[in-house]
Amino acid sequence: MAWGGLFLSWSRPSPEQQKACISSAGGFNYPSDFHCATSNPKLQTDEKHKALTSNGFSINRARILLGSGPETFRLAKSALLSWRHFALGWAMVDPETPVKKETRFCVCVKELVPWLMMPLEIAYVTSTVKRPAKGSFSFGSGTLQGHLLAGEERFSVEWDEDNKVWYEIVSFSKPADILSVIGYPYVLLRQKYFAQQSTQAMVKFVNSQKLESGRS
Repeated sequence: MAWGGLFLSWSRPSPEQQKACISSAGGFNYPSDFHCATSNPKLQTDEKHKALTSNGFSINRARILLGSGPETFRLAKSALLSWRHFALGWAMVDPETPVKKETRFCVCVKELVPWLMMPLEIAYVTSTVKRPAKGSFSFGSGTLQGHLLAGEERFSVEWDEDNKVWYEIVSFSKPADILSVIGYPYVLLRQKYFAQQSTQAMVKFVNSQKLESGRS
């Protein structure tokens, strides 16, 4: 059901409900000048950062070390491609969602009693195998009409020149409507909680896969 422009469900959203949410969503709900802004590794230090903050966006970042070497990087990339970073119980994305530019999907989040479905679209996908990083993979998704927030979020894994593999989340957001404004302090807390849970989920997945490989 839709309420106040938001997509809600009293139970875990079914694939049909998620498809209905996506089909009902409009285009990106944040300025085109900021589309793909999270693809810039220097987002937090350049002029784009100043432009975002002056336009009311909050910028968030979380980063964690997953391990080292090519096997860790391979596992981390596979985790992003299968949406393991969203396999949190209280938050989810259909794991069959292809990580390709222009793919639309729903982030489903359980808030108190109802589930909230928030539509997004993958704005870009990048993959590199050149120095100074030994390898990196990332994708960024932008919020659509019907999302609680307006903004963009990037998920990335990087195998750096020191042989370390990192998982990082970078996002910018602001309230999309008056309802979001009222609850924004709570939303910011939930964003930080998600970042904490998502980073731990990635560590757990990579480590569990290494253990499985060791047993085989």
